[in-house]
Amino acid sequence: MLVYEALQIGLRNQLWRWPPDKFSSELEFPHGGSVPGFELQGNRRGSLKAVTHLLRVRLLGCDSSADCSFEFFMTTTLAHQLADYACALQFEELSLEVVHEVKRRVIDSLGCALGAWKEEPCRIARQITSEFSAKRGSTIVGTSHKAPPDWAAFANGCCIRYFDYNDTYLSKEPAHPSDNISAALAVAESFGATGPELITAIALAYEVQCRFCDAASIRARGWDHVTYGAFSTALACARLMNLDPDRTRHAVNIAGVAGAAMRQARVGELSHWKGVAFATAARHGVYSALLARAGMTGPGPIFEGQMGFEKQLGVSLGNLGEKFAVPLPKSEHGPAAMILKTSIKYWPAEYHSQSAIEAALFLRKEIADLARVKSVTIESHDAAVEIIGSEPEKWKPNTRETADHSLPYITAIALIDGDVTNKQFEPERFADPQVWRFLETVKVKRNAELSAIYPDAVANIVHVDLDDGRQLTRRVDYPLGHAKNRLKDSEVEKKFFALVSPTIGAERARGIVDLVWKLDEAKNVDELIKAVDMKQK
Repeated sequence: MLVYEALQIGLRNQLWRWPPDKFSSELEFPHGGSVPGFELQGNRRGSLKAVTHLLRVRLLGCDSSADCSFEFFMTTTLAHQLADYACALQFEELSLEVVHEVKRRVIDSLGCALGAWKEEPCRIARQITSEFSAKRGSTIVGTSHKAPPDWAAFANGCCIRYFDYNDTYLSKEPAHPSDNISAALAVAESFGATGPELITAIALAYEVQCRFCDAASIRARGWDHVTYGAFSTALACARLMNLDPDRTRHAVNIAGVAGAAMRQARVGELSHWKGVAFATAARHGVYSALLARAGMTGPGPIFEGQMGFEKQLGVSLGNLGEKFAVPLPKSEHGPAAMILKTSIKYWPAEYHSQSAIEAALFLRKEIADLARVKSVTIESHDAAVEIIGSEPEKWKPNTRETADHSLPYITAIALIDGDVTNKQFEPERFADPQVWRFLETVKVKRNAELSAIYPDAVANIVHVDLDDGRQLTRRVDYPLGHAKNRLKDSEVEKKFFALVSPTIGAERARGIVDLVWKLDEAKNVDELIKAVDMKQK
């Protein structure tokens, strides 16, 4: 590793707190204590001054040959910090609010999974996964078949995600953190983890993925948000496997070196892969932890290295490591509380459209005759326009994946049908020529004020112009289910029952919910897994 790279890593990982002479003494040089061509200037103490002097490393006529490199042994890389945090986190330290919220997300995710169970990509994933069995396997949701845990995480992850109905976190990078639950549930079953251990792992996964989303956006650089999910699922799984910090770190390294996903999954005409991308990341996270458990090592430093994550993806994760300090810092809601900042979806559509749906449904009550509508204008924030409101395919959706990621279609269908359910994303609805003609009247505009308050608020303003000259307008900043407009427990249950009861009946659906509410008392997850078998009598 070159000196400049070592210094950059050192500064990021708090080596700047050492005076320069100690920093120099920690560098092991291959030439008896010095490297030809390098000089470290300054020997003054003090944190801020140390930073200044550490940066005063000068290259004195040295080329890029091996003579200009040295071995730098660090113990404070981001992977080390994540591993230490994962191993230190204990269920007893989680707040009651965090534990309760994890249960709500398990209910919500199982509802999404069972609701989408029969959909084509879910069926495909289940069909492939069912071809494999494992002695210490994990159950494919809705069945009694046990597959290798990484494959089960994949199949179940497809179901959780497919309806685009699972939860959301919006920051520099958006995410659907309940995607992590498929991996955690699979490993919890395979390794006989208790309910409290599963809850802890899920809270950890939320914490990691959301903190990464706060640190840097990667979508503008062509990478998909699920890339962060490889790290969060690997850490959650390592925690459930009770790996030590060293093996946990290697799980992170393995997950990172082969975990980058392309953003092409979410542009233009969308395919099944939109709902499969995180399931793949979850499978990779489980696999990485399994390999690390067996003693496989992974390349490091995976984030800060010469060819590591930050350099390859063109981002800086800044001071992310400080968020994972050990001992765990004291806070209002305890450690691993990022889940409390995430939002549950009230409608099965991309999250940036949720406030537009709410606004459109409000206006629909004031429109006696849709034939009187001349035009519809949606004022939105930059993220919504870029992700779901700018490409021509969004005005003529040909796939479900495109329809539920189309701001104009979602808003229009809310006005036309007065409802947004899974039925509005069936082919016969989103490809209806009359709907497409209505979409010709819909415009999407950027609103600087709404962009300025994002992601704290996820606002949309919907204007409907009528043929008598009137304009109806409704603005919504915090849609139902938002972290600042939270659903009641009864509303979370209602969503679950609407998705699940038509298939398995109200009594069985109620039984699943009751088991999840008692998850913190469960000795294992076997009873819950058995309860979600779609074929159970």
